[in-house]
Amino acid sequence: MKVNKIILGIFTAGVLSLTSCEQSFEELEKDPNHATTAPAYLVLQGIEFDMYNNTGTPFSEEMRWNQFYAINYNYYGNNEYSWSTFDNHFPTLKNVVKMEEEAKKSLGTDLNVYSALGKFFRAFFYDQMSVRAGDLPLSEALLGLENVAPKYDTQKDVYIQILKWLDESNADMTALIAKSDTRVQGDFYLGEDLRKWQKVVNSLRMRILIRLSKKDAEAGMNVKAQFAEILGNPTKYPIMEGMADNLEFKSNNFNKYPSNPDNFGFDATRQNMAQTYVGLLTARKDPRVMVTAEPAGAQLKAGKLPSDFSAFVAASSGEDLSDMSNKAGKDNGAGFAPGEYSFQSRSRYYSTYTGENAFIIGYPELCFNIAEGINRGWAAGSAEDWYKKGIKASQEFYGVKTGALTMTYSKTGGRAAADFATYTINFNFDEYYAQPLVKYAGNTAAGLEQIVTQKYLAFFMNSGMEAYFNYRRTGFPKFMTGVGTGNSGRIALRWQYPLSERTTNQANYNAAIQSQFAGKDDINQALWLTK
Repeated sequence: MKVNKIILGIFTAGVLSLTSCEQSFEELEKDPNHATTAPAYLVLQGIEFDMYNNTGTPFSEEMRWNQFYAINYNYYGNNEYSWSTFDNHFPTLKNVVKMEEEAKKSLGTDLNVYSALGKFFRAFFYDQMSVRAGDLPLSEALLGLENVAPKYDTQKDVYIQILKWLDESNADMTALIAKSDTRVQGDFYLGEDLRKWQKVVNSLRMRILIRLSKKDAEAGMNVKAQFAEILGNPTKYPIMEGMADNLEFKSNNFNKYPSNPDNFGFDATRQNMAQTYVGLLTARKDPRVMVTAEPAGAQLKAGKLPSDFSAFVAASSGEDLSDMSNKAGKDNGAGFAPGEYSFQSRSRYYSTYTGENAFIIGYPELCFNIAEGINRGWAAGSAEDWYKKGIKASQEFYGVKTGALTMTYSKTGGRAAADFATYTINFNFDEYYAQPLVKYAGNTAAGLEQIVTQKYLAFFMNSGMEAYFNYRRTGFPKFMTGVGTGNSGRIALRWQYPLSERTTNQANYNAAIQSQFAGKDDINQALWLTK
């Protein structure tokens, strides 16, 4: 009996083996230890993190290219505009498609919060790529094996589609809100509230329209009309109303702010402030410089008070890196020997792991975008009112408002509480605003420069490369160049396409390069967007 049982066991195993051989390859390919599907809310969280992590985080190389700060130690990098390829967001866009598919599967309808957000994410990530490089695969992209070599759509068509996605996203959200279907499970930005997301959608659309300022008369774009429609109908197109509506990333002890106590010894003195940013603030006697930066040690040693705006001195991004390093100051073993340049505030950026919230799309930018559109004559309204709202919102983010302000700086170059000293200044917004450099010059070229300059100041360490994109579009503020910025003294105008496009989609890549740039994928070639 025992032998028979063994034989029966072998026979049974053989039957099972034969049965398994009849399974499809797709079934056999599945790994039982790994999930093949994921709920939409989990996919959403990965997409949301990519928005922050892959589009320009604070104190990253992108912020050097914005000329907010400069690196003075070549082991960790340089200040050169010798770019290569842009970050490829198509893997994230594939996750957007997967999120939409999973939501439809579980909810049984095409109209749901994830599909509405999906259109926003498509617009956001396509903009982030196209604004850097130009034409992109779009109409034939994201089809999987149906088309592994998609053609490139023109940058004009890409932006027409971006604006269409945002309009559709807003309409879908309106319909969902009317049904009280407003919870976005998994969202860690806006409290899972679709109503707040709708404000972000329309605020991004305003950014895109301003991005298209050089194409405001382009056939088929309707830039001016779209801008006026959004601004004139807040019921249909709600936009951000204050800082509480910001789309912003909040750091914590797990997802640490890039500048924090752990890396103090690596970069606190290897990164000094850039004069493009600091010089604009000190010229306007703007206390934001006292919040984000510290007075230069050499200026204090010479007898200046930390409350003196002239004590804040920064390096030109174009300065030779070794010269900048020598001037910045060195650790002499007994503390920090005072140097010629201001560093970022140790109390604000190196004392905690949370730093400050990093805007991805912020209310101050929206205010300045509206002011710019009105300045350009795209819509009725007071550009000055929106300009002032933008300045106030940005200043108040740093705690700058009318009254006595207490500022903190490091006496010794350390980060411990014992190293810090405080001083007090008095600030009055009306007096600040009355300065000729600040008071709005009207709907003129000078007024436009003021708007874009204040927008630049509000972009400090947030919003990715928006400060650079606005500079490239308008020429404001003037960026500094020199041997330190490389690229033959030029600020680069674009990024190259990813290497994968040159190897897996070569024919379409070559056609796109030929039609846009006469066959050369060059970082100094102007985009259609900026011509």
